[in-house]
Amino acid sequence: MYTPSYLTPEALSSFIRTALAEDVGDGDHSALSAIPADARNRAHLLIKDEGVLAGVELARHIFREVDADLAVELRLQDGARVKHGDVALVVEGRAQSILTAERLVLNCMQRMSGIATRTAHLTSLLAGTKARLLDTRKTTPNFRLCEKWAVLIGGGINHRYGLFDMIILKDNHVDYAGGVREAIEASRAYLARTGRQLPIEIETRSLAEVQQALEAGGIDRIMLDNMAPAQLREAVALVAGRYPLEASGGITEETIAEVAATGVDYISVGALTHSIRSLDMSLKAF
Repeated sequence: MYTPSYLTPEALSSFIRTALAEDVGDGDHSALSAIPADARNRAHLLIKDEGVLAGVELARHIFREVDADLAVELRLQDGARVKHGDVALVVEGRAQSILTAERLVLNCMQRMSGIATRTAHLTSLLAGTKARLLDTRKTTPNFRLCEKWAVLIGGGINHRYGLFDMIILKDNHVDYAGGVREAIEASRAYLARTGRQLPIEIETRSLAEVQQALEAGGIDRIMLDNMAPAQLREAVALVAGRYPLEASGGITEETIAEVAATGVDYISVGALTHSIRSLDMSLKAF
């Protein structure tokens, strides 16, 4: 798996420090009051569910941020298939530090593993087609880095990270701009005026809008929003390979295989990050 541009050491450190500030505040007074400062212990991260593991590499960074002297042994890697009873990692060092890091590690790993598990399952339903699974910006505020990372671990593809790295002209953009052609032309003029080089994707709601996008040109991808499989097949035939096509809108586990079979290149599913069940796991002293 390649390392995406958003996974920089600075971004990871910033996320972890902000999350720890939220949780720890002016001190982990439970650990500080009950555990001697020089006490040393160990704990293992126990899997209590089945799925795809995600977040162990992040956990290593969290433990290091809390206490650089904690020793972390990763027993399993991100992307591993796990079952009840597996041990993902072992951490050893100051007991206070282990306790302070515990909840942030679990919160991240449980949710990331749920996302990776769901992504891997939906990706398996695309077998035999050329369609690839995309995530969306429907993420938890301030947790996007982890959720996008989990999609990659599960075998999906990250769509744009934010509003800054791609132009996607959605239905409201089109309506406010006065139409598909107007929105595309305004975006192309903006890029020329500002000297930016960003891909442009246009959302279409009908075959007529697909045709308008083809006539306007100067785009990088066409999104087919909330179209039935029959419409998707017509759109694929109409575009005839001139632009990559992305199906989007209300696609579920029950419908994704049929959508993929229409010949689209990408399928975006917001539920990958906004409607998942976290995997059960715990950090246990031993």
